[in-house]
Amino acid sequence: MTAVLKLISHKLCPYVQRAVIALNEKGVPFERIDIDLANKPDWFLKISPLGKVPVLTVGTESGEVALFESNVICEYIEETQPGPKLHPADPLARAQHRAWMEFGSAILSDLWGLETTQDAAVFESKRQALIAKFARVEAALKEGPFFAGEKFSLVDAVFAPVFRYFEVFDEIRDLGMFDRTPKVRAWRGALAQRRSVRSAVGADYQQLLRAFLARHDAHLLKLAA
Repeated sequence: MTAVLKLISHKLCPYVQRAVIALNEKGVPFERIDIDLANKPDWFLKISPLGKVPVLTVGTESGEVALFESNVICEYIEETQPGPKLHPADPLARAQHRAWMEFGSAILSDLWGLETTQDAAVFESKRQALIAKFARVEAALKEGPFFAGEKFSLVDAVFAPVFRYFEVFDEIRDLGMFDRTPKVRAWRGALAQRRSVRSAVGADYQQLLRAFLARHDAHLLKLAA
């Protein structure tokens, strides 16, 4: 029996995008169910202990099993689904990739602060923190076009949603985030062209992100030229 996969989602969530990209790379059919995180359905709260997306439900002969936390979901997809391998075969290289996936989560934490703060000092602090983190990423990159070279990996699936934010941010103001990281800029460009990455969000993504910034009265919007 082939497991039936359903991904509980939110249209803006970068952690959801990781799972969508991994599933797309594997060519695995799945059903995506978007919910309103401001009005979470009762059925969702019953299967998500943290009340967060993504949640992947896996249909089995004995019923549905719910998996939560994006990295756990991506690892399950990698271990159980056909298609190209998204982790290195070597255990040490695989552990390194997992560590950089965690680093991508730390970057998302700073991005949340950058996009939601109304305070100029907090904004600048987060901007500098991100510049420093991207410098660390720059030092880890090699020839490209992807994190591990020619082969797309789960690290790429983690960082693609990070870079997607800047498609909107750059239209508001050049934050100088990648001025000194040419390898990161090239990586960002390669990921933006990847079909699995482009299809991980809807056509309304940028409009929804701008509306999100407006609802938070984000300091970023005050920088518009």
